[in-house]
Amino acid sequence: MNEKLLNKSPFLPAWITLPLLGLAAVSLVGCSATQKVAVKQGDVNCGFLGAECGKLTPMGKDDDKTAGLRYVNPSAQWTQYNKLIIDPVTFWGGDSTKVSASDQQSLVNYFSQQLNEQLAKKFQIVTQPGPGVLKLSVALTDADAATPGLRSVSMIVPQAHMISNLKYLATGTFPFVGAAQAEAKITDAVSGQVLALVVDRRIGGGSFAAGFQWQWGDAENAINKWSEMAAERLSSWTSGQAKP
Repeated sequence: MNEKLLNKSPFLPAWITLPLLGLAAVSLVGCSATQKVAVKQGDVNCGFLGAECGKLTPMGKDDDKTAGLRYVNPSAQWTQYNKLIIDPVTFWGGDSTKVSASDQQSLVNYFSQQLNEQLAKKFQIVTQPGPGVLKLSVALTDADAATPGLRSVSMIVPQAHMISNLKYLATGTFPFVGAAQAEAKITDAVSGQVLALVVDRRIGGGSFAAGFQWQWGDAENAINKWSEMAAERLSSWTSGQAKP
């Protein structure tokens, strides 16, 4: 750009600054491994969640630490619980799912492992119902594979990366990313009373490292995020540090 033109005014023209500001915003979002996206009500599997499924309500769209949809039983006495049963994670993708049986098994095994690892830091994990015991049941209801080769190109080739950022500005998503959706039900282990339901969907973010993952890397990153969120939220509710 002409140096004299720059010296005439301390400000760049709007047609230059606005795109630059937009790309700067993308760079802030792009550092995350995953990003939260809206959950479509029609994609919720009420067969897993049960009768209270219709009570789910949307949470804050821009709050990355909350689920997309949630229901909390107003009569739940969270502080009476200090132990947890974690059911094995199941896959409820339906007959139309594109996820192979072997990949389904790998993903639910990984999900179970992460839940146990994170929640064991906050709770005593048990296998039998009893006083003060919560039961957590989780289902992976959808997963989309990323496109590893094209994903890598979109991250490391400058021109392709610029196009990826422009796509994000236009659609709110990056190209070639994977996705996953999960549902969780928290009940009293003895009575079976439903205490909370959550549904969340996450897609791959713009993290540079994510461009070099295998096809289910974005799904695994979503699983990591959910497992951390479950431990943090349940711990804060049962300790009385926070209210649902």
